[in-house]
Amino acid sequence: MFAGLVQYLDSIKARDPAPRSRWEVLLYPGLWALAWHRVAHALFNARLFFLARWVNHMSRFLTGIDIHPGASIGKHLFIDHGFTVIGETAEIGNDVTIYQCVTLGGTNPTSGVGGKRHPTLEDNVIVGAGAQILGPITVGQRARVGANAVVTEDVPEGATMVGPKARSTLVKAETWAKEFMPYGTPCKEPCEPGGQRIEDLEAEVAALRTQIEALMAERDAAKNAGAAPRQQTQG
Repeated sequence: MFAGLVQYLDSIKARDPAPRSRWEVLLYPGLWALAWHRVAHALFNARLFFLARWVNHMSRFLTGIDIHPGASIGKHLFIDHGFTVIGETAEIGNDVTIYQCVTLGGTNPTSGVGGKRHPTLEDNVIVGAGAQILGPITVGQRARVGANAVVTEDVPEGATMVGPKARSTLVKAETWAKEFMPYGTPCKEPCEPGGQRIEDLEAEVAALRTQIEALMAERDAAKNAGAAPRQQTQG
């Protein structure tokens, strides 16, 4: 057990240049959040759900990191700084690094059944600060998710994901929204027409811009043609 702890502390030191010793790493909130989660997860698997939630509540109060007791986490997870949320059905592999303010969140299950709602992060994944990884997707081994990226689709092994994905669906809220929409995330179908509509509008704007430029060029040519005879008469 002691050797395993030392190995874990060394794995964090290898990824973080800030600590001067293993003793400093022992004060990291991510380390304590993971330790509390191991207890909560064992209670959850034993179907002692209230006790698991109580341990989770105390961990969140003390560390600022909210890991659902049902989440499955492999070896050497490093949560740097904290303020991270990891959902119930999330699965995290070995040697994963997560920076501050990351959410491994769920999406609205269109079937009405909970099931797998949260992401799977495979081994050696790095997730940048503020990133939001949403839904039952898989982030492949050694993939990188940049700061503030919003990821809602599978990430191939070794890929790097950057940038926000959010956009207006151009669908009236009353058309699709019900009394409550879990996680504020609609299902896939209403999003697609909005995306296509945006592309159509962008193409229409580009065509109008081309027509305006042609008309302006024609007007300038007419002005120049009318000005030439007057200059000759004055001479």
